[in-house]
Amino acid sequence: MGTFCSIIKFENLQELKRLCHWGPIIALGVIAICSTMAMIDSVLWYWPLHTTGGSVNFIMLINWTVMILYNYFNAMFIGPGFVPLGWKPENTQDSMYLQYCKVCQAYKAPRSHHCRKCNRCVMKMDHHCPWINNCCGYQNHASFTLFLLLAPLGCIHAAFIFVMTMYTQLYNRLSFGWNTVKIDMSAARRDPAPIVPFGLAAFAATLFALGLALGTTIAVGMLFFIQMKIILRNKTSIESWIEEKAKDRIQYYQLDEIFVFPYDMGSRWKNFKQVFTWSGVPEGDGLEWPIREGCHQYSLTIEQLKQKADKRVRSVRYKVIEDYSGAFCPLNRGIKTFFTSPCTEEPRIQLQIGEIILATRGLRYWLYGDKVLDDSFVEGVSRIRGWFPRNCVEKCPCDTETDPALEGEKKNR
Repeated sequence: MGTFCSIIKFENLQELKRLCHWGPIIALGVIAICSTMAMIDSVLWYWPLHTTGGSVNFIMLINWTVMILYNYFNAMFIGPGFVPLGWKPENTQDSMYLQYCKVCQAYKAPRSHHCRKCNRCVMKMDHHCPWINNCCGYQNHASFTLFLLLAPLGCIHAAFIFVMTMYTQLYNRLSFGWNTVKIDMSAARRDPAPIVPFGLAAFAATLFALGLALGTTIAVGMLFFIQMKIILRNKTSIESWIEEKAKDRIQYYQLDEIFVFPYDMGSRWKNFKQVFTWSGVPEGDGLEWPIREGCHQYSLTIEQLKQKADKRVRSVRYKVIEDYSGAFCPLNRGIKTFFTSPCTEEPRIQLQIGEIILATRGLRYWLYGDKVLDDSFVEGVSRIRGWFPRNCVEKCPCDTETDPALEGEKKNR
């Protein structure tokens, strides 16, 4: 009902175009294949409906499917919430702490960022997710995270059905020779025989669905783990990078200050309640936020302005120490790097040993930035921008002899 109501509230049917994208098509295709095959395998060959267990199992499968689709469509269609066009703070003096977005013709509210894909300033933006073809932010963060939880749970249930179906149907069909294992697909397992025999096509379809279910469980489960880590700290992926650059700025200039993230409520439970509520509506209005004691409402935006004014910390200089092919999910970069590949349409940068990269933001195992091609990069003439694994690069040491401008700026500070 909630999903239906959210669809009715669309200002126009243009929102339905979000479905016409490779992300939702693949995601909904995986959900449809796993759910359909689990129900077919369960009813026809593993746990028939005339038994109590079979009926309960079938209801659970339908329940998983409904809850997954409910949260998926909520995350997609309700959206993250956008800063109103032309927005400015009630106190005009507060505008000095905020950045101005020329596209939206409005000030960026605390924790908001402009998304090039959505072409709007997004409230509490975490990232733009291609799987929902929308941003993850203030209004849909809870629905998105619940989808990341329910999808692996439903796939685990489906995978159990697939394994048990193949086991029960093939148990009496296996014959072992000296060097071969043969499967007699004509033999019946159940007595009486099922209406539709478990043939080669059914076996292939079940095996394919099992692969999808296991892959989804691992990949989406990792994303859920990442999201829960930042939710329990009341941060977003972007804010984690801002905090990292703030600490780097303080360390470089040897400033007598400590950066305190202003939105961390001091306990995981309080941070959890900022996103998940019984009403389903997140805390706050997306423009003003509760802050911890001793912090300013604009502490984070002030830090962003400092970083924007500081040419050195706009980006962090890295040197490539290992080659990277530019693959979206590189197997040779480690299991954690493989499963935490950013869910974005932004490109990857091919790296070679010795190249210099200027990183502007990043995740725990990935960084995003520009490859320095030649001297024309300084004028912004030539650059290659995208994601690359963090374990392929190392931070360049602060060499004042090769960069006297930074040394002079440091002394002025």
